[in-house]
Amino acid sequence: MTIALYDLVGADETRPFSPHCWKTAFTLAHKGLDFRSVPVRFTQIAGIEAGEFRTVPVIRDGERALTDSFQIALYLEETYPDRPSLFAGEGGRSLSRFIEKWAQTALVGYIGPSLLLEIHAALEPADQAYFRESREKRFGRTLEETAKGREDRLEGFRASLAPLRLMLSDQPFIGGQGPLFADYIVAGIFQWARVISPFQLLSPDDPVAAWFGRCLDLHDGLGRTVPAAA
Repeated sequence: MTIALYDLVGADETRPFSPHCWKTAFTLAHKGLDFRSVPVRFTQIAGIEAGEFRTVPVIRDGERALTDSFQIALYLEETYPDRPSLFAGEGGRSLSRFIEKWAQTALVGYIGPSLLLEIHAALEPADQAYFRESREKRFGRTLEETAKGREDRLEGFRASLAPLRLMLSDQPFIGGQGPLFADYIVAGIFQWARVISPFQLLSPDDPVAAWFGRCLDLHDGLGRTVPAAA
């Protein structure tokens, strides 16, 4: 049975951009599970599965529907134990929890504000109004004020990646010789930026950029099915 993945999109339904939805897409592909993307916009999320959920990703797997990318990963690991593991044991689960919290602060803390205007531009008018109101309430200032100065902060962001960079200088993936869910947590965030904006977060010679390229090539090039923003 094909799993349905409710996938956040803007005006162009062929360009899903949510980091959490991409994380789940990579997760499903890692497990070798057939899935189809169901495009939804910000203002349509409340109508998913008869209004049961308020955030994406959401998956529908037979009789089961659930949300939250980490909970989805845990569910898939438990439900399909005969397929490639997302965690390679309890230690991998703990590693993934750490990576999730680190990524939220070290990555999303810079990338999220930096992409606000380009996300807004990619949305339909009704979603633009929702996005502006909700994000300006969250940040306490306008989208323009929040996004301003990203170029000035870029060097500091790149420097903050030193621990990840050093790890990836010694091994091809965060998970070791092959990817685990921890890789998809981080790759989903960089894919978010790649799909929504041409702003270059990483220098081409950065080991993190090489790792991200390997992630995009995984699962028959799943990450490259959506071209980078021009």
